[in-house]
Amino acid sequence: MIGSAVKVFIAEDHGVVREALKRFINSQPDFEVVGEAAGGLEVAGKVQESKPDVIIMDLSLPGMDGIKCTASLLKSNPDTKVIALTAHEEMSFIRECLAAGAKGYVLKRSMAEELRLALNVVSRGGTYLDPLVSAKLQEMLSQAPDSSSSANKLSEREVQVVTLIARGLSAKEISKQLAIGVKTVETYKARASEKLGIRTRAELVRHACEYGWLKDELR
Repeated sequence: MIGSAVKVFIAEDHGVVREALKRFINSQPDFEVVGEAAGGLEVAGKVQESKPDVIIMDLSLPGMDGIKCTASLLKSNPDTKVIALTAHEEMSFIRECLAAGAKGYVLKRSMAEELRLALNVVSRGGTYLDPLVSAKLQEMLSQAPDSSSSANKLSEREVQVVTLIARGLSAKEISKQLAIGVKTVETYKARASEKLGIRTRAELVRHACEYGWLKDELR
């Protein structure tokens, strides 16, 4: 995406909110809106036409809700990043969004500044949660199983690889960062996944969030 604008698609059923989002995103350096949809059932076709880098996804879309829409889209567009934009603050929505593959979660009541930050972080391969959501997540973590009990199942290198995968890095990017081969990265990932009983990348992100492995990104 270097040297060209990050292409953004907006899935939002409220016309006034959609127009406000378009104006805001187009006013940001290096971002441009390339498509929009007002209902979940029309998102897939329009995304295939516009081929966005990032999708801003309302969770309460008519026809097909945003969580189901996210999961469906990412099966055929795995490199596309999804940022949930919603009024829902319940942990059940946050967990389901992360499990579906969303890379960002922003509340509508704190929209402008947090959305700007989310766009920058997510478009660069990271994960971003609204600070208000992070507070709820941290509260949940305080009641969750001890993160060390999960990490102790893994070697130090396996923890590093799992954490970087959860933060959105590719195997090639991880190999450069850790100075190991791509095949070695895949081996660590496979071993860690087996030890943790994890089958998908979405489950890995959810596990990393629940055990506080992404805490540096939640601040």
